[in-house]
Amino acid sequence: MNTANLSRKQVTANTQKIKFLVFPIDNLNVALHIDSIKKIINYLTIFSSGLNHYGLVSIGEEEITVIDLHKRLFNTVQVLGIEDKKYLLLALNSNNETFGILIKNAPELYDIPLNQIRVLPPSYRRADTLKIASHVTVIMGENNEEKTIFILDPDELIAPV
Repeated sequence: MNTANLSRKQVTANTQKIKFLVFPIDNLNVALHIDSIKKIINYLTIFSSGLNHYGLVSIGEEEITVIDLHKRLFNTVQVLGIEDKKYLLLALNSNNETFGILIKNAPELYDIPLNQIRVLPPSYRRADTLKIASHVTVIMGENNEEKTIFILDPDELIAPV
C-alpha cells in the first residue's frame, strides 16, 4: 500500500494497523511503509559529486540512486565515523525504481493504527523541506515520551518517470 493512499482506508481506521520502518535522520524521525522497502544492506561506497543530495551505488549488476536525506533536509552532509554502523535502506517508488537511503541506525518496525496517521497540509508541504513527507503520526516511545514520525512519500524522494 502506498502512503499516498492512507487516507482512503478510513472505514476500518479504528482497528487497522499499518507497518512502517522508522529511522532517525539527525533529530527527525522518518518512516517508509513496509511495502515500499526492498531490503536493508550494510553500507557500500557511494559515489557523488557532493554538489547535491544524490549519489550512486553499484549493487550487483544494477546502479542505484542513493539519497542523503540529512543533506536534503538540513543542507549538511551526514557525519559518519568509522565506528558508526551504516546501512543502506533500499526502497521502491510507485514505478518500481529502486533507490537507497543512507542511514546510521538500524530502522525499527512499528505497527501504527491508521486512525493515528494524519495527512500533512499541502501548504506545509509546499513551504518546507519536509515536502518529501505525506503524513505524520505521533506515538508513545520509550520512557513514555511522544515520538513524532514523518512518513515519507517514495515518489517525492525519487519521482517516477
